[in-house]
Amino acid sequence: MIVLSRNVTISDAEIELSAIRAQGAGGQHVNKSSTAIHLRFDIRASSLPAFYKSRLLDASHHLITAEGVVIIKAQEYRSQEMNREAALKRLENLIRELTAEEKTRRATRPTLASKRRRLEEKAQRSSTKALRGKVL
Repeated sequence: MIVLSRNVTISDAEIELSAIRAQGAGGQHVNKSSTAIHLRFDIRASSLPAFYKSRLLDASHHLITAEGVVIIKAQEYRSQEMNREAALKRLENLIRELTAEEKTRRATRPTLASKRRRLEEKAQRSSTKALRGKVL
């Protein structure tokens, strides 16, 4: 079970996990064991609140298909259990990242001292450049 907040959880029944053979180079063990995990999570069929569903479905993310299914393949570890934990953690991080509320930017004004400093530096540059001219 993934706990996203006090009110929002995802049960294990909503997440489809299947073991597959990992890609890449290996030894004698690689062709016999299925250590990689293939995670599938259907956003539309889940018990997530409407806000979460709309944010996830509106996001254009490479892990979310056009049908609204999150597909994650975890194969970085040699053990199936560690890959399962990594896939669930990546799903949790994806949902948290895409549903996080961004703070709105408040417009600020420059301080009087910063305006004064800017004008003084500008006057200094102007006088320096004026001295570079031809001497008559």
